[in-house]
Amino acid sequence: METALKTELALYRARAQRGRLLLMLASLVLVGVGLWAVTVGSTAIPFQDILAILQARIFAPGKADAYSAIYNTIIWDIRLPRIIMAGFTGAALAVAGAAYQGMFRNPLADPYLTGVSQGAALGAVAGFMLPAAVPAALVPVLAFLGAILSVAAVYSIARTGRTLPITTLILGGVAVGAFLASITSYLIIISDEKVHGIVFWLLGTFSLADWWRVAVMIPYIFAGVTVLLLMARPLNVMQLDEEQAEQLGINVERTKLIILVAATLTTAAAVCFCGAIGFVGIIIPHAVRMTCGPDYRLLLPMSLLGGAAFLIMADTAARTIMAPTEIPVGIITAIIGAPFFLYLLNQKKKAVF
Repeated sequence: METALKTELALYRARAQRGRLLLMLASLVLVGVGLWAVTVGSTAIPFQDILAILQARIFAPGKADAYSAIYNTIIWDIRLPRIIMAGFTGAALAVAGAAYQGMFRNPLADPYLTGVSQGAALGAVAGFMLPAAVPAALVPVLAFLGAILSVAAVYSIARTGRTLPITTLILGGVAVGAFLASITSYLIIISDEKVHGIVFWLLGTFSLADWWRVAVMIPYIFAGVTVLLLMARPLNVMQLDEEQAEQLGINVERTKLIILVAATLTTAAAVCFCGAIGFVGIIIPHAVRMTCGPDYRLLLPMSLLGGAAFLIMADTAARTIMAPTEIPVGIITAIIGAPFFLYLLNQKKKAVF
Protein backbone atom coordinates (compact mmCIF):
# COMPACT_ATOMS: atom_id res chain seq x y z
CA MET A 1 0.00 0.00 0.00
CA GLU A 2 2.77 2.41 0.96
CA THR A 3 4.78 1.48 -2.14
CA ALA A 4 1.75 2.14 -4.35
CA LEU A 5 1.26 5.57 -2.78
CA LYS A 6 4.93 6.46 -3.31
CA THR A 7 4.72 5.35 -6.95
CA GLU A 8 1.57 7.41 -7.49
CA LEU A 9 3.18 10.44 -5.82
CA ALA A 10 6.28 10.09 -8.03
CA LEU A 11 4.13 9.90 -11.16
CA TYR A 12 2.18 12.99 -10.07
CA ARG A 13 5.40 14.95 -9.51
CA ALA A 14 6.77 13.82 -12.88
CA ARG A 15 3.57 14.95 -14.66
CA ALA A 16 3.65 18.29 -12.83
CA GLN A 17 7.30 18.86 -13.79
CA ARG A 18 6.58 17.93 -17.41
CA GLY A 19 3.66 20.37 -17.42
CA ARG A 20 5.83 23.20 -16.09
CA LEU A 21 8.48 22.50 -18.73
CA LEU A 22 5.87 22.49 -21.51
CA LEU A 23 4.44 25.80 -20.30
CA MET A 24 7.91 27.38 -20.17
CA LEU A 25 8.70 26.09 -23.68
CA ALA A 26 5.38 27.32 -25.06
CA SER A 27 5.92 30.75 -23.45
CA LEU A 28 9.34 31.04 -25.09
CA VAL A 29 7.85 30.03 -28.45
CA LEU A 30 5.13 32.68 -28.09
CA VAL A 31 7.68 35.42 -27.31
CA GLY A 32 9.82 34.29 -30.26
CA VAL A 33 6.85 34.27 -32.63
CA GLY A 34 5.82 37.74 -31.47
CA LEU A 35 9.28 39.21 -32.01
CA TRP A 36 9.60 37.47 -35.39
CA ALA A 37 6.24 38.89 -36.48
CA VAL A 38 7.48 42.44 -35.73
CA THR A 39 10.40 41.97 -38.12
CA VAL A 40 8.21 40.71 -41.01
CA GLY A 41 6.28 43.02 -43.33
CA SER A 42 6.52 45.26 -46.37
CA THR A 43 9.44 46.97 -44.59
CA ALA A 44 11.89 44.48 -43.11
CA ILE A 45 13.33 45.70 -39.80
CA PRO A 46 16.53 44.22 -38.29
CA PHE A 47 15.98 42.31 -35.08
CA GLN A 48 18.52 44.36 -33.10
CA ASP A 49 16.71 47.60 -34.04
CA ILE A 50 13.43 46.18 -32.80
CA LEU A 51 14.94 45.24 -29.44
CA ALA A 52 16.61 48.65 -29.09
CA ILE A 53 13.43 50.60 -29.90
CA LEU A 54 11.27 48.45 -27.63
CA GLN A 55 13.79 48.82 -24.79
CA ALA A 56 13.88 52.58 -25.25
CA ARG A 57 10.07 52.86 -25.49
CA ILE A 58 9.50 50.84 -22.33
CA PHE A 59 12.38 51.88 -20.04
CA ALA A 60 13.52 55.26 -21.43
CA PRO A 61 10.79 56.85 -23.59
CA GLY A 62 12.87 59.99 -24.21
CA LYS A 63 15.61 58.00 -25.95
CA ALA A 64 13.27 56.36 -28.49
CA ASP A 65 13.43 59.49 -30.69
CA ALA A 66 17.12 58.77 -31.29
CA TYR A 67 16.14 55.90 -33.59
CA SER A 68 14.55 56.02 -37.05
CA ALA A 69 11.15 57.76 -36.96
CA ILE A 70 9.86 55.36 -39.64
CA TYR A 71 10.93 52.32 -37.63
CA ASN A 72 9.40 53.84 -34.50
CA THR A 73 6.05 54.32 -36.24
CA ILE A 74 6.02 50.90 -37.90
CA ILE A 75 6.99 49.02 -34.74
CA TRP A 76 5.13 50.95 -32.04
CA ASP A 77 2.04 52.30 -33.83
CA ILE A 78 1.35 49.65 -36.49
CA ARG A 79 2.81 46.20 -35.92
CA LEU A 80 2.98 45.90 -32.12
CA PRO A 81 -0.69 46.70 -31.35
CA ARG A 82 -1.72 44.42 -34.21
CA ILE A 83 0.40 41.53 -32.93
CA ILE A 84 -0.83 41.99 -29.35
CA MET A 85 -4.44 42.09 -30.52
CA ALA A 86 -3.94 38.93 -32.62
CA GLY A 87 -2.28 37.20 -29.67
CA PHE A 88 -5.06 38.03 -27.21
CA THR A 89 -7.73 37.08 -29.74
CA GLY A 90 -6.09 33.73 -30.46
CA ALA A 91 -5.66 33.02 -26.75
CA ALA A 92 -9.29 33.94 -26.03
CA LEU A 93 -10.75 31.79 -28.83
CA ALA A 94 -8.55 28.78 -28.00
CA VAL A 95 -9.28 28.82 -24.25
CA ALA A 96 -13.01 29.37 -24.85
CA GLY A 97 -13.00 26.51 -27.38
CA ALA A 98 -11.31 24.13 -24.93
CA ALA A 99 -13.78 25.10 -22.19
CA TYR A 100 -16.79 24.60 -24.49
CA GLN A 101 -15.51 21.18 -25.57
CA GLY A 102 -15.14 20.20 -21.92
CA MET A 103 -18.54 21.53 -20.89
CA PHE A 104 -20.41 20.02 -23.87
CA ARG A 105 -18.21 16.88 -23.79
CA ASN A 106 -18.17 17.31 -27.56
CA PRO A 107 -14.81 17.52 -29.41
CA LEU A 108 -16.39 19.51 -32.26
CA ALA A 109 -17.74 22.31 -30.05
CA ASP A 110 -16.26 25.76 -30.57
CA PRO A 111 -16.87 29.28 -29.19
CA TYR A 112 -19.50 29.98 -31.85
CA LEU A 113 -21.79 27.04 -31.04
CA THR A 114 -24.02 29.21 -28.83
CA GLY A 115 -24.62 31.94 -31.42
CA VAL A 116 -21.84 34.33 -30.35
CA SER A 117 -20.47 34.70 -33.87
CA GLN A 118 -23.83 35.18 -35.53
CA GLY A 119 -24.89 37.76 -32.93
CA ALA A 120 -21.62 39.68 -33.30
CA ALA A 121 -21.91 39.57 -37.09
CA LEU A 122 -25.46 40.94 -37.01
CA GLY A 123 -24.44 43.72 -34.62
CA ALA A 124 -21.45 44.67 -36.77
CA VAL A 125 -23.41 44.63 -40.02
CA ALA A 126 -26.09 46.80 -38.41
CA GLY A 127 -23.30 49.21 -37.42
CA PHE A 128 -21.98 49.31 -40.98
CA MET A 129 -25.49 50.15 -42.23
CA LEU A 130 -25.82 53.23 -40.04
CA PRO A 131 -25.46 56.69 -41.65
CA ALA A 132 -21.93 57.96 -42.29
CA ALA A 133 -22.37 60.62 -39.58
CA VAL A 134 -22.43 57.88 -36.91
CA PRO A 135 -18.90 57.22 -35.51
CA ALA A 136 -17.26 54.02 -36.82
CA ALA A 137 -16.26 53.18 -33.23
CA LEU A 138 -19.91 52.18 -32.70
CA VAL A 139 -19.43 49.03 -34.87
CA PRO A 140 -17.46 46.98 -32.28
CA VAL A 141 -19.86 48.14 -29.55
CA LEU A 142 -22.84 46.83 -31.54
CA ALA A 143 -20.94 43.62 -32.34
CA PHE A 144 -20.24 43.07 -28.64
CA LEU A 145 -23.88 43.73 -27.70
CA GLY A 146 -25.09 41.43 -30.49
CA ALA A 147 -22.88 38.58 -29.23
CA ILE A 148 -23.99 38.98 -25.60
CA LEU A 149 -27.70 39.30 -26.44
CA SER A 150 -27.68 36.28 -28.75
CA VAL A 151 -26.19 34.04 -26.04
CA ALA A 152 -28.65 35.47 -23.50
CA ALA A 153 -31.48 34.47 -25.86
CA VAL A 154 -30.03 30.96 -26.29
CA TYR A 155 -29.65 30.60 -22.52
CA SER A 156 -33.25 31.67 -21.84
CA ILE A 157 -34.51 29.22 -24.48
CA ALA A 158 -32.37 26.30 -23.27
CA ARG A 159 -32.91 26.71 -19.54
CA THR A 160 -35.42 24.24 -18.10
CA GLY A 161 -36.35 25.09 -14.51
CA ARG A 162 -33.06 25.24 -12.61
CA THR A 163 -31.14 23.08 -15.07
CA LEU A 164 -29.34 23.84 -18.34
CA PRO A 165 -29.49 20.70 -20.52
CA ILE A 166 -26.52 20.50 -22.88
CA THR A 167 -28.56 19.12 -25.80
CA THR A 168 -31.13 21.91 -25.55
CA LEU A 169 -28.33 24.48 -25.29
CA ILE A 170 -26.70 23.21 -28.51
CA LEU A 171 -30.00 23.04 -30.41
CA GLY A 172 -30.99 26.50 -29.17
CA GLY A 173 -27.62 27.88 -30.26
CA VAL A 174 -27.95 26.37 -33.74
CA ALA A 175 -31.51 27.67 -34.19
CA VAL A 176 -30.78 31.21 -32.93
CA GLY A 177 -27.56 31.30 -34.94
CA ALA A 178 -29.38 30.33 -38.15
CA PHE A 179 -32.05 32.97 -37.52
CA LEU A 180 -29.49 35.73 -36.91
CA ALA A 181 -27.41 34.60 -39.92
CA SER A 182 -30.45 34.93 -42.19
CA ILE A 183 -31.02 38.53 -41.04
CA THR A 184 -27.32 39.28 -41.56
CA SER A 185 -27.46 37.86 -45.09
CA TYR A 186 -30.45 40.04 -45.94
CA LEU A 187 -28.69 43.17 -44.64
CA ILE A 188 -25.60 42.32 -46.72
CA ILE A 189 -27.76 41.98 -49.85
CA ILE A 190 -29.23 45.47 -49.41
CA SER A 191 -25.94 47.08 -48.27
CA ASP A 192 -24.90 48.23 -51.82
CA GLU A 193 -21.46 49.90 -51.74
CA LYS A 194 -20.80 48.91 -48.11
CA VAL A 195 -20.71 45.20 -48.92
CA HIS A 196 -16.90 45.08 -49.34
CA GLY A 197 -16.19 46.41 -45.83
CA ILE A 198 -18.84 44.15 -44.32
CA VAL A 199 -17.51 40.97 -45.99
CA PHE A 200 -13.92 41.88 -45.07
CA TRP A 201 -14.94 42.30 -41.41
CA LEU A 202 -16.91 39.04 -41.39
CA LEU A 203 -13.87 37.11 -42.67
CA GLY A 204 -11.71 38.54 -39.89
CA THR A 205 -9.04 41.24 -39.96
CA PHE A 206 -6.62 43.02 -37.63
CA SER A 207 -5.98 45.87 -40.06
CA LEU A 208 -7.72 48.38 -37.75
CA ALA A 209 -5.72 47.41 -34.66
CA ASP A 210 -4.43 50.26 -32.50
CA TRP A 211 -3.59 50.83 -28.85
CA TRP A 212 -7.08 52.10 -28.02
CA ARG A 213 -8.70 48.87 -29.21
CA VAL A 214 -6.04 46.81 -27.41
CA ALA A 215 -6.70 48.68 -24.16
CA VAL A 216 -10.46 48.13 -24.44
CA MET A 217 -10.38 44.40 -25.25
CA ILE A 218 -7.67 43.22 -22.81
CA PRO A 219 -9.63 43.66 -19.50
CA TYR A 220 -12.61 41.63 -20.80
CA ILE A 221 -10.43 38.84 -22.20
CA PHE A 222 -8.22 38.80 -19.09
CA ALA A 223 -11.25 38.49 -16.79
CA GLY A 224 -12.95 35.78 -18.89
CA VAL A 225 -9.79 33.71 -19.42
CA THR A 226 -8.89 33.91 -15.71
CA VAL A 227 -12.29 32.52 -14.74
CA LEU A 228 -12.00 29.72 -17.33
CA LEU A 229 -8.53 28.77 -16.07
CA LEU A 230 -9.99 28.49 -12.56
CA MET A 231 -12.60 26.05 -13.93
CA ALA A 232 -9.91 23.50 -14.92
CA ARG A 233 -10.54 21.11 -12.03
CA PRO A 234 -14.37 21.13 -12.34
CA LEU A 235 -13.95 20.51 -16.09
CA ASN A 236 -11.77 17.48 -15.35
CA VAL A 237 -14.43 16.06 -13.03
CA MET A 238 -17.26 16.82 -15.50
CA GLN A 239 -15.62 14.55 -18.09
CA LEU A 240 -17.09 11.61 -16.12
CA ASP A 241 -20.77 12.55 -16.25
CA GLU A 242 -22.95 15.10 -14.50
CA GLU A 243 -24.29 12.68 -11.88
CA GLN A 244 -20.82 11.49 -10.82
CA ALA A 245 -19.56 15.09 -10.83
CA GLU A 246 -22.38 16.04 -8.43
CA GLN A 247 -21.43 13.12 -6.17
CA LEU A 248 -17.81 14.37 -6.15
CA GLY A 249 -18.91 17.80 -4.89
CA ILE A 250 -19.20 19.79 -8.13
CA ASN A 251 -22.24 22.04 -8.52
CA VAL A 252 -22.70 21.15 -12.18
CA GLU A 253 -25.40 23.68 -13.06
CA ARG A 254 -23.52 26.58 -11.48
CA THR A 255 -20.28 25.45 -13.17
CA LYS A 256 -21.94 25.31 -16.59
CA LEU A 257 -23.38 28.80 -16.09
CA ILE A 258 -20.00 30.23 -15.04
CA ILE A 259 -18.24 28.63 -18.03
CA LEU A 260 -20.96 29.82 -20.43
CA VAL A 261 -20.78 33.43 -19.17
CA ALA A 262 -16.96 33.56 -19.06
CA ALA A 263 -16.51 31.95 -22.49
CA THR A 264 -19.14 34.22 -24.02
CA LEU A 265 -17.57 37.37 -22.55
CA THR A 266 -14.13 36.26 -23.76
CA THR A 267 -15.30 35.41 -27.27
CA ALA A 268 -17.44 38.54 -27.65
CA ALA A 269 -14.54 40.80 -26.63
CA ALA A 270 -12.28 39.01 -29.11
CA VAL A 271 -14.56 39.07 -32.15
CA CYS A 272 -16.12 42.53 -31.76
CA PHE A 273 -12.97 44.27 -33.08
CA CYS A 274 -11.60 41.75 -35.57
CA GLY A 275 -14.59 39.81 -36.89
CA ALA A 276 -15.53 36.16 -36.71
CA ILE A 277 -12.31 34.15 -37.04
CA GLY A 278 -13.14 30.47 -37.24
CA PHE A 279 -11.40 27.18 -36.41
CA VAL A 280 -8.95 28.60 -33.80
CA GLY A 281 -11.22 27.30 -31.03
CA ILE A 282 -11.23 23.82 -32.56
CA ILE A 283 -7.78 23.10 -33.90
CA ILE A 284 -5.68 24.53 -31.05
CA PRO A 285 -7.34 22.66 -28.13
CA HIS A 286 -7.19 19.39 -30.09
CA ALA A 287 -3.57 19.89 -31.10
CA VAL A 288 -2.72 20.58 -27.45
CA ARG A 289 -4.81 17.61 -26.28
CA MET A 290 -2.94 15.28 -28.63
CA THR A 291 0.47 16.46 -27.39
CA CYS A 292 -0.15 17.23 -23.69
CA GLY A 293 -3.08 15.02 -22.71
CA PRO A 294 -6.67 15.73 -21.59
CA ASP A 295 -5.93 17.26 -18.15
CA TYR A 296 -7.60 20.70 -18.25
CA ARG A 297 -5.11 22.08 -15.70
CA LEU A 298 -2.52 21.88 -18.50
CA LEU A 299 -4.82 21.91 -21.52
CA LEU A 300 -6.27 25.37 -20.84
CA PRO A 301 -2.99 27.32 -20.31
CA MET A 302 -1.31 25.49 -23.20
CA SER A 303 -4.29 26.34 -25.44
CA LEU A 304 -3.91 29.97 -24.37
CA LEU A 305 -0.26 30.10 -25.41
CA GLY A 306 -0.77 27.98 -28.54
CA GLY A 307 -3.79 29.98 -29.71
CA ALA A 308 -1.91 33.26 -29.31
CA ALA A 309 1.13 32.01 -31.26
CA PHE A 310 -1.03 30.44 -33.98
CA LEU A 311 -3.12 33.54 -34.67
CA ILE A 312 -0.04 35.81 -34.68
CA MET A 313 1.50 33.57 -37.35
CA ALA A 314 -1.77 33.42 -39.31
CA ASP A 315 -2.13 37.21 -39.25
CA THR A 316 1.50 37.65 -40.30
CA ALA A 317 0.82 35.37 -43.27
CA ALA A 318 -2.39 37.29 -44.06
CA ARG A 319 -0.59 40.64 -44.31
CA THR A 320 2.54 39.44 -46.14
CA ILE A 321 1.62 36.66 -48.61
CA MET A 322 0.08 39.08 -51.16
CA ALA A 323 1.52 42.38 -49.80
CA PRO A 324 0.54 45.15 -50.10
CA THR A 325 -2.89 43.49 -50.53
CA GLU A 326 -4.10 41.95 -47.30
CA ILE A 327 -5.95 38.64 -47.05
CA PRO A 328 -8.63 38.32 -44.33
CA VAL A 329 -7.09 36.26 -41.55
CA GLY A 330 -10.21 34.08 -41.37
CA ILE A 331 -9.28 32.67 -44.79
CA ILE A 332 -5.86 31.62 -43.50
CA THR A 333 -7.28 29.92 -40.40
CA ALA A 334 -9.97 28.21 -42.51
CA ILE A 335 -7.40 26.88 -45.00
CA ILE A 336 -5.52 25.31 -42.08
CA GLY A 337 -8.54 24.50 -39.93
CA ALA A 338 -10.89 22.87 -42.45
CA PRO A 339 -8.56 19.93 -43.29
CA PHE A 340 -7.88 19.46 -39.59
CA PHE A 341 -11.62 19.51 -38.87
CA LEU A 342 -12.23 16.83 -41.55
CA TYR A 343 -9.41 14.72 -40.11
CA LEU A 344 -10.99 15.02 -36.66
CA LEU A 345 -14.42 14.13 -38.05
CA ASN A 346 -12.95 11.07 -39.77
CA GLN A 347 -11.33 9.93 -36.54
CA LYS A 348 -14.61 10.32 -34.65
CA LYS A 349 -16.45 8.38 -37.38
CA LYS A 350 -13.98 5.51 -37.04
CA ALA A 351 -14.47 5.54 -33.28
CA VAL A 352 -18.27 5.34 -33.63
CA PHE A 353 -18.52 2.82 -36.44
